[in-house]
Amino acid sequence: MASLDQLKQTFFEECDEALQQIEAGLTEIREGHASDDIVNAVFRGVHSVKGGAGIFGFEALVGFAHVFETVLDGVRRGSLTATPETMDVLLSASDVLSDLVQMSRTGEAVAPGFGNECRTALEHIAEQDRKDAEEDDDSPAPADFDGIDFTPVPMDFTPVPVDADAADVSRSFAITFRPKREMLKKSNEPLYILRNLRKLGTLDLVAQLDCLPALADLEADHPYIWWTGTLQTAATRAQIDEVFEFVVDDCDLEIIETTPASDLAGVQEIVSTHAPAIEEQHIVAPPLAPELHVEKAAPATAVSGAGEAAGAARSPTAKPAATTTRIELERIDRVVNMVGELVIAQAMLGQIVQELPEGTSGRLSQILEEVIHHTRELKDSVMSMRAQPVGSVFQRMPRLVRELSTKTAKKVRLEMVGETTEVDRSIIERLGDPLTHIIRNSVDHGIESPADRLAAGKNEEGTIRLSAEHRGGRIVIEIKDDGAGINSERVLKKAREKGLVGADATLTDDEIGNLIMLPGFSTAESVSDISGRGVGMDVVRSNIQDIGGRISLKSERGRGMTIQLALPLTLAVMDGMVIKTGQQTYVMPLSSIVECLRPARSDISNLIGTSGMLQLRGEFVPLVQLGDLLEISSNAGDSGDSVVIITDAGEGTRFGLVVDELCGHQQVVIKSIEESYGAVPGIAAATILGNGRVAFILDVEKLSELAVNSPAGAAMSTNATSTAKFAVN
Repeated sequence: MASLDQLKQTFFEECDEALQQIEAGLTEIREGHASDDIVNAVFRGVHSVKGGAGIFGFEALVGFAHVFETVLDGVRRGSLTATPETMDVLLSASDVLSDLVQMSRTGEAVAPGFGNECRTALEHIAEQDRKDAEEDDDSPAPADFDGIDFTPVPMDFTPVPVDADAADVSRSFAITFRPKREMLKKSNEPLYILRNLRKLGTLDLVAQLDCLPALADLEADHPYIWWTGTLQTAATRAQIDEVFEFVVDDCDLEIIETTPASDLAGVQEIVSTHAPAIEEQHIVAPPLAPELHVEKAAPATAVSGAGEAAGAARSPTAKPAATTTRIELERIDRVVNMVGELVIAQAMLGQIVQELPEGTSGRLSQILEEVIHHTRELKDSVMSMRAQPVGSVFQRMPRLVRELSTKTAKKVRLEMVGETTEVDRSIIERLGDPLTHIIRNSVDHGIESPADRLAAGKNEEGTIRLSAEHRGGRIVIEIKDDGAGINSERVLKKAREKGLVGADATLTDDEIGNLIMLPGFSTAESVSDISGRGVGMDVVRSNIQDIGGRISLKSERGRGMTIQLALPLTLAVMDGMVIKTGQQTYVMPLSSIVECLRPARSDISNLIGTSGMLQLRGEFVPLVQLGDLLEISSNAGDSGDSVVIITDAGEGTRFGLVVDELCGHQQVVIKSIEESYGAVPGIAAATILGNGRVAFILDVEKLSELAVNSPAGAAMSTNATSTAKFAVN
């Protein structure tokens, strides 16, 4: 039986999903991309949070969500226009709702008056919507009686409306409401629904206890009680259906109108009695609406025609059973570790098979191929379970930007691209803090004030673009703003004042830009709750390097700054090419390899101070000896059988890595070496090969940097092609 703590945990997990949906939907609406589906999704998200909070007694959360939901209902019905001012209030309400959920999760007491300012704004919008609706209902229809000759006749009865559904006549409905298990799992509270139903009129209910088991067999997430009863109301059938709108698929529901025939017969008698008098005064009474008819109450097992029509409109086909389940992350991690060990064992088995006599190894090789195939499928399946879209982190940033914009009195718009890009969960968990620090830095230091932007010929609203994409076997996240960029003179002056740079040192713009990532460095004149302590960008670099990532910064004075984070897709298992240089064996990520070839000597042009330039399909690619970069002995330069691996280091940078031998493709388990040994330039991690030996996994981007700083670096610059052509000529 699920405990109360487990149910709460499930509720808060669903709250996280709902809050992301609310934030994303409100942002879409604010940007002018509103649609009925988006508005309904936001409304359902708030409704789900409120329903679940009511189960566990989080009264502050329920109260605020109710006001929030009321305003959203106006937007959904079309009585409220989604103006920028209204959307700003709703976005602030989303932030308060998120805070209340977090307080409920941690058990923190809600301070008196917390969120009152936002709640008051919501209530004001809802009240104004109510007044507008009343004015529309009370406003008399324009009439023009010119040219009509009639004598008023006193009438002593209440006129009968044409639309019977809108008539203020008490109607009776027989209701059967049997919740399913899915209702509680979706954090919908049956009692809350019944309370809303009672608001429509007089509700007489009988709780059916025939399904109630013995106390020892009770399950907290199973609804055993169901209800039957009658509702006396002046409300329409549509209003009753609206109460059950969000749970209609999660319960067995029957709503049958049982209004007695005598009730409507009296109405018809009144109309027929006064009809002749009306006709004598040349007034033609409107006929009764054709749908105003009386039927005998249907059997209790039947559903009225109106109910069937409403149900058909909502759900034309039966809803399939749920196809997802929640699994604790620790269990997935254990499976991933087991898959990693299986990959290592498979590699060792393959090594043993290769060493067997050919006659013996034939059959084993076939079986081993099947094992490798199934292991790969298992690995891919498990890794896809760990994969998550970066949108779960990105969705936290709009609120941050709104808060910082208010504090700094700046106008900032956040654009997000590639939220669906997937990356390993272990990477996702470590992205939050770096992105937060970078965006805080962009708003506080990068984006100028509205007046300064207008003076510089810019739009007074600054833009921060947050994007993610897969590139070269890594996930690349860029944070780009159109602010003032880095003030190189000011940064260099501060660095000299702090003793970080010598007084006579000459630095390039890129080197000056990297100074902002030094511990304790800040250009802020005073310390505030936003910045000034010099710990933000240092934390960013440390966190990114801890997960094997790289950070680069580019700034253009007066036009903005771009910070790029290049992160590994996973920290578990990867496909690699085993290569050999001298006596050392390495693994190169397969995603970084463009092609491998053995070029003829005639295809290589000599260039003084370099390993040569390879002419490849009309282009020139600089060659770099892997042995030279890693300072190990190699036979690559002395043999015509050397292999050139064309690699992609990102941003269009290609070079040819010269190695002695390719040993084959292999899946490898990534093992970090930084915790036990420290960072090694050009080495990303380590792995265990099939022969039991440890091999280093190469970091292609870092090798590219080492190559640029090597004697062959000039050939890898932006004018590499022209340099090569000059050498050939």
